[in-house]
Amino acid sequence: MKKILKVLKVLSICVLASVSIYGKTLYVGTNAEFAPFEYLENGKITGFDMELVEEIGKIINMDVKIENMSFDGLLPALQMKKVDIVIAGMTANEDRKKFVGFSDPYYTAKQVLLVKEGSNIGSLEELKGKKVGAVLGFTGDLMISKIKEINVERVSSSVGAIMGLKNEKLEAFILDLAPAENFAKNNKGLKIVSLDIEDEEYAIATRKDEIKLLEKINSALKEIKQNGTYEKLLSKYF
Repeated sequence: MKKILKVLKVLSICVLASVSIYGKTLYVGTNAEFAPFEYLENGKITGFDMELVEEIGKIINMDVKIENMSFDGLLPALQMKKVDIVIAGMTANEDRKKFVGFSDPYYTAKQVLLVKEGSNIGSLEELKGKKVGAVLGFTGDLMISKIKEINVERVSSSVGAIMGLKNEKLEAFILDLAPAENFAKNNKGLKIVSLDIEDEEYAIATRKDEIKLLEKINSALKEIKQNGTYEKLLSKYF
């Protein structure tokens, strides 16, 4: 009887773990190196995405627990059920849609280049033969990896690419406009180069089979945009 009770206890724990997303805590994966969307401030993860997901948590009545990790480890963590959702300034592109589900878009962004002042680089074509920094797994990495003759230097963080630019180990760094503006503001001698490419849309990633959770998130996003919270967050961070 004791053995049977022990087995039943283990099974009950497994069942609870498998449906944790319907419990009280929503585990959220992010990469806190993408200001103003997610970044560390006095040891706390904050930013536009972080406040947005906190608001979502309130609406769907779940506590939000943030898990900080490398960007290229986010979707594997999601698929392995280490987190329930991912929000990290992530573009809902077709390659990613093959493996995960995405919410309705919550932000429209574009790719730009950061270069040193005085640089002659003004387009993607002029990157050929140049050393260009890209954060592993970011949209910029995926984009320039498709262009031949560009020497892509992949780094694990945006800070590494900024240091590479300053030390002249890199000639350009491709990234999203909002964080590029933040870096240019806080690092003298850097400037932004606009690119003639299509805009991209950020969305929240879920596992493909989590349809109910995705519906709740989309409903919450709609409410946040309708009740004025979204505009307040835009004004605060941009």
